[in-house]
Amino acid sequence: MSQAVPPVVILVRPQMGENIGAAARAMLNFGLTEMRLVAPRDGWPNPRAVAMASGAAGQVLDRARVFATLAEAMEDIHHAYATTARGRELTKPVHTPASAMAEARGMAADGRRVALIFGPERAGLDNDDIARASAIVTVPVNPDFPSLNLAQAVLLMGYEWGRDALPAQPAPAGRRPPGEVPATRIEVERLADHWEERLAEARFFFPPEKASTMRLTLRNLWSRLPLTRADVQIFHGMIRQLTWKPPRD
Repeated sequence: MSQAVPPVVILVRPQMGENIGAAARAMLNFGLTEMRLVAPRDGWPNPRAVAMASGAAGQVLDRARVFATLAEAMEDIHHAYATTARGRELTKPVHTPASAMAEARGMAADGRRVALIFGPERAGLDNDDIARASAIVTVPVNPDFPSLNLAQAVLLMGYEWGRDALPAQPAPAGRRPPGEVPATRIEVERLADHWEERLAEARFFFPPEKASTMRLTLRNLWSRLPLTRADVQIFHGMIRQLTWKPPRD
């Protein structure tokens, strides 16, 4: 089985360089690096696209290829998804971004080239463009405001393509501050003992026949909490202050 090749992103008649640059940034966020432009309105290269791409995403623009027609841009493509809310009068499979990219990952793993086609900002893909695609992708958005800009649409598709390769948790920003270090089990046990002792002094565990159940419930509560060391210190301080008695004169 061949190594999966990420989809090609085809922007059909894009109108603003800023949107092309923003799309390049969205692509690189999820490892998509091959952009093809079909008849960009303001020509190519476009300095506004470079400015918006901001740094590393400029590499996507540096390798971007320009074509006169969508047919030429799709010459080596085996399966293409047209992103549109239109074209339903054409008989084609209709996907969400998630189902489309799940299918695309399987095709790419088999060595097939996949393309994601996006239309011009103002009106989107026309039916002649959609007719060249294998399937349609429609984003299930708020029907009262279904508008997505070009970069948002690219970002959604890129995210769904790369989601299985993304880390399960956000990457840590660096060493955690001392207060964010998780409390150890012994620290939680000592905290539970401290509260239990002070609550017993305050006759919290009443009536006597229910005291053992109340103690067990409280101990279980402490063990469930994802406490940090700073949290433990705060709880110790709280119970000390609550039970403090001023000295008598």
